[in-house]
Amino acid sequence: MSNPKVREPLMHIVKRDSMPLWKSILVRLIAVLLALVVCGGVIVLMTSMIPGKEPLNPLKVYAGIWDGALGTSRRTWVTLREAAILLCVALAVLPAFRMRFWNIGAEGQVLMGALGTAAVMIYGKGLPPWLLYTLMAVCGILLGAVWGIIPSLFKAKWNTNETLFTLMMNYVATQVVTFCVIFWENPKGSSKVGSLDKAVWLPNIFDNKYLLTIVVVLAIAIIMYFYMRYTKQGYEIAVVGESENTARYSGINVSRVIIRTMALSGAIAGVAGFLLAGDMGHTISTGLSGGRGFTAITVAWLGKLNPFTMILVAFFLVFMERGSKQIATDFNLSESASEILTGIILFFILGCEFFINYRVEFRSRKHAEEVVKA
Repeated sequence: MSNPKVREPLMHIVKRDSMPLWKSILVRLIAVLLALVVCGGVIVLMTSMIPGKEPLNPLKVYAGIWDGALGTSRRTWVTLREAAILLCVALAVLPAFRMRFWNIGAEGQVLMGALGTAAVMIYGKGLPPWLLYTLMAVCGILLGAVWGIIPSLFKAKWNTNETLFTLMMNYVATQVVTFCVIFWENPKGSSKVGSLDKAVWLPNIFDNKYLLTIVVVLAIAIIMYFYMRYTKQGYEIAVVGESENTARYSGINVSRVIIRTMALSGAIAGVAGFLLAGDMGHTISTGLSGGRGFTAITVAWLGKLNPFTMILVAFFLVFMERGSKQIATDFNLSESASEILTGIILFFILGCEFFINYRVEFRSRKHAEEVVKA
């Protein structure tokens, strides 16, 4: 009985060993350029569907985005500070993600850090400035760390699902903040305490009210880079992330690493809360974190868990967000339109990573004939 013909697929995907740096940069640049071309077509299509309105020139829209994010000195500083605070939250999830602990609770950890900071700001009036600022930072960091430790204890002890646990902790944090807001100032149920006394605000650096947050977050980014790359604790995090069994075989206490890493993750989120309450918002509310805990996940993954790459990703997302508000005003467009443009660009950026990590090989005619004969 003759063997049936063996047919191979037309193409198959092969993982690349590596790609030169210049090639990977070129691929990303091409992806961004293609995304802008597609965005241009979408802009023309959307505006041509509006009755009585001429299609917009995409270049004018791009110029409007640039103007909204970096058009003036003040807008530039605001964009940089917003990017810094988003980066801080992304740095909070970095060690947990490197350990393959899916910390989706940064939103709640930031809120609890802001709550601890606000409590000191409310009850600490009259303290010497150095003591007040120290207590604000300590309380914010401690509450954020505690909120990170709780799910890690359950994971280490009973192997609970950390994704669901940390997600639920966000809702608990929101309700705790709601209770405190009502207790402190708004018995009628408002979700926000009014602006706190200016005497308890964090100080400016060189009379620049934006610089403190930027400097603090950049310092954390540098520290985290060296911590994850060159310390024993960073090595243990990487080993646990690769394989818990291998880590145990190597003599690493996996439970201790999980708890310690989540304490660090929560503490950095607490720093973000400290900066939001003490330096940016000067208040406490359930919406203070503004969804940054979820956006930070995108920043961490697009940045490949590299603190320095994450700086660029955080800046880009904030750049598009602030630019979108400007074009919504200038061209009478919905902010949803700019969110569509951001989504298209992110889609192309994510898609280009496939071609950086993999290559597509097509079946040659000669090879196909050899396979059939065999």
